[in-house]
Amino acid sequence: QLALVDSGGGLVQPGGSLRLSCTAGEVSLDFYAIGWFRQAPGKEREGISCSSQKGGRTTYADSVKGRFTITRDNAKDTVDLIMNSLKPEDTGIYYCAADLYDTDCSDPIYWGRGTQVTVSS
Repeated sequence: QLALVDSGGGLVQPGGSLRLSCTAGEVSLDFYAIGWFRQAPGKEREGISCSSQKGGRTTYADSVKGRFTITRDNAKDTVDLIMNSLKPEDTGIYYCAADLYDTDCSDPIYWGRGTQVTVSS
């Protein structure tokens, strides 16, 4: 069992930045593929970024390419999502998710509870 905690959401103006963080406490996330997902109001949850085990490969949804960066902070044992140039359509609940065997974050087993991101002026 892996208890993920996602944090860092908040209210930000368009064009602003936020950094989300995903941690499992004292459990290392090194051997897990970690994905960030979001669910906008009235929409289905979508995958927006994935970091394969040990950060070997990263992928992004087209909607966030060039603006978001997924990164592993080995010192803190977190997987962060750095979000720049935020747009109102980035508003939603952001979840991190993990899987030990899945490498592309297609069907992760463990999920955080989500953190709200609101982009509004």
